Amino acid sequence: MLEALFEPKAVALVGASTKELSIGNVIIRNLQRYDYKGKIYPINPRASEVCGLKAYPALADVPGEIDLAHIIVPSPFVPQAMKECGEKGVKAVIINTAGFSEMGEEGARLQAEFLGYAREYGIRVFGPNCQGIINSDPELNAYCNFTFTFPKPGSISVVALSGGVGALIMQALDDLEIGQRLYASNGNACDVSIPEILQYYGQDEGTRAIILYTEGFDKPREFLEIARDVASRKPILAMKAGRTEQGAKAASSHTGSLAGVDIATELIFEKIGILPFRDEGEMVRAAMAFSSQPIPKGNRIGIITNTGGPAVIATDVLVDFDLEVPKLCEASIARLRETQFPEAALENPIDVVATAGGPQFRAALDVLMDDDQIDCVFMNFVTAPFTDTDEVARQIVEVSRQGRKPLVCNFMTNLKLERYRKTEAILREGGVPFYANPGDAARALGALVRYGRIRQRDIGQPEVFSGTDASRARAVIDQAREDGRAVLSAEEVYSIFEAYGIPVAPWAVTDDAAQAVAAADRIGYPVVVKVDCAAIDHKSDMGGVAVNLADGAAVRAAVEEMQARLGGHGELRFLVQKFLPGGRELIIGASAERELGHLVMFGLGGIYVEVLKDVVFKIAPVTRVEAEEMLSGIKTAALLDGVRGEAGIDKQAVIELIQRVSQLLTDLPMIQEMDLNPIMAFADRAFAVDGRIRI
Repeated sequence: MLEALFEPKAVALVGASTKELSIGNVIIRNLQRYDYKGKIYPINPRASEVCGLKAYPALADVPGEIDLAHIIVPSPFVPQAMKECGEKGVKAVIINTAGFSEMGEEGARLQAEFLGYAREYGIRVFGPNCQGIINSDPELNAYCNFTFTFPKPGSISVVALSGGVGALIMQALDDLEIGQRLYASNGNACDVSIPEILQYYGQDEGTRAIILYTEGFDKPREFLEIARDVASRKPILAMKAGRTEQGAKAASSHTGSLAGVDIATELIFEKIGILPFRDEGEMVRAAMAFSSQPIPKGNRIGIITNTGGPAVIATDVLVDFDLEVPKLCEASIARLRETQFPEAALENPIDVVATAGGPQFRAALDVLMDDDQIDCVFMNFVTAPFTDTDEVARQIVEVSRQGRKPLVCNFMTNLKLERYRKTEAILREGGVPFYANPGDAARALGALVRYGRIRQRDIGQPEVFSGTDASRARAVIDQAREDGRAVLSAEEVYSIFEAYGIPVAPWAVTDDAAQAVAAADRIGYPVVVKVDCAAIDHKSDMGGVAVNLADGAAVRAAVEEMQARLGGHGELRFLVQKFLPGGRELIIGASAERELGHLVMFGLGGIYVEVLKDVVFKIAPVTRVEAEEMLSGIKTAALLDGVRGEAGIDKQAVIELIQRVSQLLTDLPMIQEMDLNPIMAFADRAFAVDGRIRI
């Protein structure tokens, strides 16, 4: 556990300095300014005091116990400092110093050395090359950090891999006067990891929601497992940088080349129920709503406004978040008719008009809170000079504090006027999330609704099909390994498919034209002939596919032509397969992601996968719900239902195919890349008619 790090009763600073602008001085002053309730022990062999505190020549000279030590000495001296921490019984260390694994071989050696001492003495290490932590609990006020934002107590906890972005987020929250609970930026993260910090936040009773900023995961599976548990109990609002890095992983399969550099993180967030953001400002503004409002049960919104235009802007944004603006029931409209001015609009949105005061706003709020057709409330509140805006604010606060449904306010005013600063203070002190423009307010409420939808999503458990033969498939792969081959032959690929009940068009692998003709006679015409050669990745591009061959003569001619033209690539064999025209071409693929498992891909297949790149991914194992989401998630999903008289495909057959592929990947983790391309999907069945596996 990380109590010594986040709840230290005594902090020592190895490298405390009398120089005001040094890190070893700034951290002490931050602790003092934040009114840290524990003991502070500066360690400096050449000074009798630092920042007005008694300084000690060495850790061994400190009279009391030490939970947490900052190490701020130059990197070559850090291993010795860590050893002295161990001898003193320090439980956790924050290494603010840089110059370790990020700096090359010598830095890596120093890091390994101090980690060796840490493990020997059971010390948890935070950093190196990091800011530190903050705990705003008034009983502690631990500002073990050298940044400059002093957050007031709150319920939002922040963890950021980048100290610069972490400080940006922390300051943005503070600018909005959103209280914060815990803060951590762990730099190189040589020991204490982001998943561990999330786990600690998840167990912290004072943390209501978590903001996460990351640039990737060293151990994605660890993150997935730990964050899944935390996200099931508390909202995690997350942002990952690096989305726009050009290119994709070098891969010979369609699946590998289409899985962009950021796809794994996005899929992890989706799999475990983390709310993703692409803009740090929007994420911080959403956090304001999460800090005080309940999670909505649905997406039906009630709107109250005292001015027209901003309500239109907000409605457009809310509809983009798939929120519905339902009509109110007759009972609700009847109640409004009794309480609102005659000129008020009583439909949804409810326009209480500019002259509305506290009673009118409160009556409209009560109606929406009582109406079972409404899940959340959006308010436009412009401070008209001829109304008691303070009373309006007090009524909004009273309803918000009931916690029945989430409420977000677009507060439009002139804060240069003292009168409206008081109105603003009432809303702020009352915990009402309010924003200066309708778009920001609507997006914050949209985030709440989006998270509510995530919480309600149950992906179920992966299906395990009986009758599969994992040992047969594994034997095929073992033989390929023994032969020193990474790319499986067509015969091996189809054997693995058959072992997992993946339907394939009738096929045979042959060595020459005569065998190909005999195989085609058995299978029945028309047939397809495909070259099978380890050196040829994409057969169509090389002219290694001949389709709709109607007789033996056509088969012989196709094989002999390929032998003459492609023989220079190595040993050739030929796959003869039943030609199945008229179906919809699809692709199911997979690529291995480091320490995470496999990404499974679905989309339109054949040449379309390269042209349209209309594909979706999931992390294996894929459940039935996720497989259904894959079919509906491509942009061309309507084609699967049939258009302009075309028959739709057998979706259930394709869904089962995805799940069987998922089971295959779970059983055979040594598969690096796999494509089933194309799959021919018809109204009553689906077949894999080409496949490729690299181990």
